[in-house]
Amino acid sequence: MQLKKDDTSIKRMADLLRQGATLTDLSCPSCSSPLLRFKDGILWCEQDQKRVVVIKDEEQIPVQTAPQANTSCDKLETTLLAKIRIIENKIEKTENIDELQKLSSALSEMLNSLEKIRKIKNINGTVNAGQI
Repeated sequence: MQLKKDDTSIKRMADLLRQGATLTDLSCPSCSSPLLRFKDGILWCEQDQKRVVVIKDEEQIPVQTAPQANTSCDKLETTLLAKIRIIENKIEKTENIDELQKLSSALSEMLNSLEKIRKIKNINGTVNAGQI
């Protein structure tokens, strides 16, 4: 049965290539199938029937998007914003230099994480601007 599924996927990939998609040197992070790039730049895994995005930071990391990804990003973004506000309040109240350094370090890491989440959301077209 697996052979039939692979044959169907290969036939669909061939059809997409004939329609103008290009084969990339990237593979899907979940199924390792080769990724196709459409004319509009979208990376596609035909095996999984899903869009795949590449996040460019220190290195390129393929990340498969899923419907739950935006929900997870939203929840994580909300949690980070709440924690950032807590740290902000603690920074205002403390006068201890060591404590300020620890809080500043934690704040910096959270802001970096928030920036990465928003980049992912931007790629998926769901950024909520001006929340910080």
